[in-house]
Amino acid sequence: MKQFLLITLLAFGGHQLFAQPGYAISVTLKPYKNTWVYLGYHYGAKKALADSVKLDINSHGVFTGKQALPGGIYFLVSPRKEILFELLIDKQQRFSMSADTLKLPSGIVFTGSADNAMFQQYTKFANYTGMAANKANKDLSIAKNGQDSAAINSWMKTLGNQLQHYRDSINKKYPSSYLSALFKAMKDPEVPPTSKHPGGKYDSNYAYQYYKSHYWEGVSFDDERLVRTPFFEPKLERYYRDLVAPNPDSIIKEVDYMLLYSRTSKEMYKFLMVHFVQKYVNPEFMGQDAVFVHLFEKYVNAGKTDFFTEQYKEFMTKRAYSLMANLIGQPAANLDMVDTTGKPDPLYGIKSDLVVVCFWDPTCSHCKETVPRLDSIYRAKWKAEGVKIYGVMTDGGKDTWTQFIREHKLEGWNHVYQLPSKEAEESAAGKPSYKQLYDVYQTPLLYLLDKDKRIVAKKLSLEQLNEVITLKIKKSTSH
Repeated sequence: MKQFLLITLLAFGGHQLFAQPGYAISVTLKPYKNTWVYLGYHYGAKKALADSVKLDINSHGVFTGKQALPGGIYFLVSPRKEILFELLIDKQQRFSMSADTLKLPSGIVFTGSADNAMFQQYTKFANYTGMAANKANKDLSIAKNGQDSAAINSWMKTLGNQLQHYRDSINKKYPSSYLSALFKAMKDPEVPPTSKHPGGKYDSNYAYQYYKSHYWEGVSFDDERLVRTPFFEPKLERYYRDLVAPNPDSIIKEVDYMLLYSRTSKEMYKFLMVHFVQKYVNPEFMGQDAVFVHLFEKYVNAGKTDFFTEQYKEFMTKRAYSLMANLIGQPAANLDMVDTTGKPDPLYGIKSDLVVVCFWDPTCSHCKETVPRLDSIYRAKWKAEGVKIYGVMTDGGKDTWTQFIREHKLEGWNHVYQLPSKEAEESAAGKPSYKQLYDVYQTPLLYLLDKDKRIVAKKLSLEQLNEVITLKIKKSTSH
């Protein structure tokens, strides 16, 4: 009898008692008929498509798949590739949604998804406060007096508090919901009022430390759902831009911490690793390429990044070995070059407290502009301070090079180039070229070395290089 009942249940819908694999998301989207619509998702700052379905004559279709969709914030895309509205996908992967695109953003109905029902209500409230805040901003720009401005600012603060109160109420009523997890991750820490600062006086350092130490409260670095949101990557960027000291040691400490805590989530670990590699392989600030070298040595070269393609691993390997040779503070590789007459003139033979190494090509348009300006600053300021310029011709031909030197009267430089025979000898021996050792992939390229030929600065603009040299000279003369 029990066996018969079980068979009957399975045959006539009893399978709903058991977890069903995959996803089935029904969509009715008026007035579209007999056309394709798409299901997309956020991936950090990028967007991608997850599925597509062709709507029938009744504007209906079903997104289906045998594998469950990863949790995150998704969106419905129209046949014209426009994002119509967002939705949440988490544990509930079998539900329906219907909307009339002529009435958006209202009129969206979700059935069978408590997460999306809550999300839709929140979206309506957020749209209301957003429109009210935009109006207040416009009113503020035309406010006639301080009293009006104060009233508008007070109203804007009230709107912000109302939105946060709404989020807090969701967190309290539905603490285990996906929406609650999103709100907690989005929330910014609130620095205590001045009365709570040490001594009862405003302390900027205390405010900074408090904000930084509470910045990631509510964020779990093993929650891969955050990867598929539009706010997590900007939050990550803001942390490293505004709250982490820009020196490599500080960045490396933070990066290692995040990667350690994300290891239990393959998707989060992959997302963070790719983000950090791409950010620091060609960093915004000088010296931060040491972070990329650290990532390569500790993770990539150690076999802890199997998600990278072999082609990209090869690229990272070449970049890492190139950057290892010219990190800030490290001794620069010797340049075994000859001058315009073929006489040996190696880099380590130059005696000066500061040496500017300029890699340039006389046929390069940017070099044609920068090199004469470099010489002008050298003659006007640096030469009297004992600064030397070691100019390396990278390409363009010897005749063109020497002609440019004569025409622009580049006097006082150590003009050098590498003999073709020396280049062939190094290549045959499997030694890295000077271009690899100095990461010369574009010209002009400027390095600043100290008296021991340690790298002080690199890859700076002419203006930045001048500032560094001025500061170094000022510092040396003050002692």
